[in-house]
This record gives sequence, structure tokens and C-alpha cells, in this order.
Amino acid sequence: MSVKPVSLPDLSEFLASNGFDNRIDGDSDVSIRAVNTLEDAQPGEITFLANPKYNDRLRDTKASVVIVNKQEKMPNGLTAVRCDDPYGAITAAIIRIHGYREHPQWGIHDKAVIAQTAKVGEGANIGPNVTISSGAIIGKNATLYPGCYVADGVTVGDDVTLFPNVVLYDGVTLGHRVTIHAASVIGEDGLGYAPVGGKWLKIPQAGSVVIENDVEIGAGSAIDRARMGVTRVRRGTKLDNLVQIAHNVQIGEHCIIVSQVGISGSTTLGHHVVMAGRAGSSDHVHIGDGAQVAATSVVFSDVAPGSVVRGVPAVDHKQSL
Repeated sequence: MSVKPVSLPDLSEFLASNGFDNRIDGDSDVSIRAVNTLEDAQPGEITFLANPKYNDRLRDTKASVVIVNKQEKMPNGLTAVRCDDPYGAITAAIIRIHGYREHPQWGIHDKAVIAQTAKVGEGANIGPNVTISSGAIIGKNATLYPGCYVADGVTVGDDVTLFPNVVLYDGVTLGHRVTIHAASVIGEDGLGYAPVGGKWLKIPQAGSVVIENDVEIGAGSAIDRARMGVTRVRRGTKLDNLVQIAHNVQIGEHCIIVSQVGISGSTTLGHHVVMAGRAGSSDHVHIGDGAQVAATSVVFSDVAPGSVVRGVPAVDHKQSL
């Protein structure tokens, strides 16, 4: 990431252009070189206060500027940028000052192995020791870090980023602007076995995985291919690190799946569902639109839209308390 220092008036103007109406209260003759926490910020840096229970930390911060709400009382001499949404505004400030990760530029590295029948789009950035197999399609401006493996018949959309050692099994489809972090595996066989004659007979996992546009998948996660049909993660959904999605799961749009969540086979999630850390589900349950599952909870039965559930088994959070 490349840091781009900015004057406070210019930052205020940038925030306003991104929908954060704000005003400077204090010394505007400041150059901001970084964003930091209230505790760790130093002179020349900007921080924020969104939760009023931490407002006593304003007295001790060394930051030059703090983004706060329009009513917050400030210690003498501390410059404020006042707006209605400090958390959103600091996010915009991080984007303006620190920007997004800049990828190394390999072009098509001479140590990449690309099958003759594979197609690589214009502007693709393919690192060393990447393998792209027969019939695979890599979209425009995609970036594949070293060690990635793209199996036969995979489709990777435009502006996709695969960090080191991501594995895409055969037939997987990624939409546009998908990001998958290091060591994640998409399209491996699900846990499909039938008891026959006192032994477990492996059931061929004949389906695939579809990851729609603007999905981000954290490091060390795994998404199983469907036994038949498709395991699907719909557009805009974000998965944290160490998430396990079993075969034939259907995840709706703009969900948040936090670290160490495990979702069992054929479970369906509606849109805007949140599953907090180490939550899980049994198979074949439905979690409705906008529902929230608290950390370490386990869902054994359907969850109504808009519900907040917790516990083992997960029930309405008030009942659980």
C-alpha cells in the first residue's frame, strides 16, 4: 500500500465528495500522513471516535485530528472533523491516504505454466509457479499470485485477485472482482459417502461451485463442490478466514460470514445474513434474510428473516439470555 499524505482541508473535501458532510473544528493547517487508532496515533495522524464509551481516550491521544460526531466535546487544542458517521468517514480517509494494496506486476511470468487451450485475458498479471490448466479462462486484469493452481475448465472473471497458493478445482466459476486470500481452496470434494457393506463408499461429487461478483474470501477457507448442481455464494458476500462451506450450500447476497464458521451441506442463507465467529449450522436448514447468528451458536432448525439467535441450539437471543 502506498501512503498519500493530504492536507486537512483536502481530506475534508474528499470526505464531502463521498457523501460525508463534515466541518473542521480547530486548526485546519495540518498535513495528515496516516490513519491510526486513538491509542497509537502520533502527531501528523488522524483517528476517529465512533463509540462514546471510549471518549475518555480523547484526552490522551496524540493524534493531530480526530473524526467525531457533531456533538462530541473535544479537549482543548484537539482538532476535530465533525460528521454524522465517524466510522464511515474514517474508512473513506483510509482509502484516500493509504489506498488499496498494489500488486506486483509480472505480466505473464516465464515460470508460469499455462496450457495451450487456456485463455488469458488482456492485462492479466500471472506470477511465477502459477499453473493454469486446459480450457481455463482467465479474465481481463486478473492477478494470480505465485503458487496458484487453476484446474481444467475453470472460469475466472475480470479484475479477480487470487493470493498465493489459492487452488481452484475443475469447473469452478468466479465472477468479476472476486478476491480470494492465500491458501483457500474452492471446489474440493464435499464429505459425500454412503454406508455400503460396513464400509464408506465415496459418492462422486459431480457438481461445481459458483462464486458471484464482488465476493471476498479470507485465507485458509474451503468451499466444497456440490454433489449434484452448484454450491453458490452470491454477489457481495464476504467470508472471513478459516470458513468451511459444505456441498450444495446456497449463500445469499451481501452476507457476512466470520472466522471459523462452518455451514453444513444443503443449508441456505438469505440475503444480508450475519454469522458471527465459530457459529455453525446443521444440514438442510434455512436462515432467512437479515438474520443474525451470534458467535459460537449452532443452528439446528430454520431461522426466520430478521431474527437474532444465539446458543446451542440457537434460539431467540432474548430467550437465550
